[in-house]
Amino acid sequence: MRSLWLCWALWALPLPGPGAALSGEHILSILLRQLQLQEAPILDTGDVEELVTPAHVVAQYVALLQRSHGVRSRFSQRFREVAGRWLASEASTHLLVFSMERRLPPNSELVRAVLRLFQEPVPRAALRRHERLSPHSARARVTVEWLQVREDSSNRTSLVDSRLVSLHESGWKAFDVTEAVTFWQQLSRPRQPLLLKVTVHREHLGPLASGAHKLVRFASQGPEGARQGEPQLELHTLDLGAYGAQGDCDPEAPVTEATRCCRQEMYIDLQGMKWAENSVLEPLGFLAYECVGACQQPPRPLPLEWPFLGPRQCIASETTSLPMIVSVKEGGRTRLQVVSLPNMRVQKCSCSWDGAPVPRKLEP
Repeated sequence: MRSLWLCWALWALPLPGPGAALSGEHILSILLRQLQLQEAPILDTGDVEELVTPAHVVAQYVALLQRSHGVRSRFSQRFREVAGRWLASEASTHLLVFSMERRLPPNSELVRAVLRLFQEPVPRAALRRHERLSPHSARARVTVEWLQVREDSSNRTSLVDSRLVSLHESGWKAFDVTEAVTFWQQLSRPRQPLLLKVTVHREHLGPLASGAHKLVRFASQGPEGARQGEPQLELHTLDLGAYGAQGDCDPEAPVTEATRCCRQEMYIDLQGMKWAENSVLEPLGFLAYECVGACQQPPRPLPLEWPFLGPRQCIASETTSLPMIVSVKEGGRTRLQVVSLPNMRVQKCSCSWDGAPVPRKLEP
């Protein structure tokens, strides 16, 4: 038997493009996927006029309706303190702890985050023990992972950057940790630190190279400013007061090319769509909203530390689902069921770089 409703992942069903409005065809295609149907059911007035909506269907619909208008993201408030500022689980794995309080300016957008590690010179005596290694073999792979501590004290890691380093080199090495800081912004609390796991791996197999990676050492963390060369976290941001969206559009002002990116009301009349006349009982229509207007572009050329990105565009960055009560005909019998269509209502519009992934908030 088919389930009452299917919960699709955010990326499984594409949103309309930045300049495209939500259409009846788009809504219908998502509804058919939820119902696992190839085409819209053909129902006449007689199929639905005597239907009585069961209490459990009403309860499920109301619960989904409240959920779609309520808090969209809830995260753990518990955090397991990490003992020490530089922890080692083995010789080549370390944990960096960065306090993030007041690191990101209010009303700003993270453009790029860079982790800088100072690779210390390998003692000459240690290098002589590996002198038979070719320059190509005398390398190690360094990976940086973001560590999230869950509410139940378990944790998970996500790889954010990786690069090769030579045993014969020393000095500052840069790693792109933008993804890690973005994760931290979405899933953590402001007072929780950013945890980065740095691991030095063996790049090549064989007896000669088996221990060479252990010679790669980076300057450790300590009390702030206590040690030269300690790990540095650089955050490059953009002021959204000048380069972001303005919120909801002014209903009294017409939208022009000069309008700053905003969320505009757009009512979808489901009863005005032929396929929905006898299929959709609730709602009869809904405010979907759309993102309109333009985004101010930063002056060129961009700083060298910033990634190469296209122009900023006005897009939907936060959405909620739309619960529906629909009638379905099976075996000559009509019944009612509840479905939830994801990403139907725009909650927030933002200016985003063309080609850059948009960190959308997921519904709970």
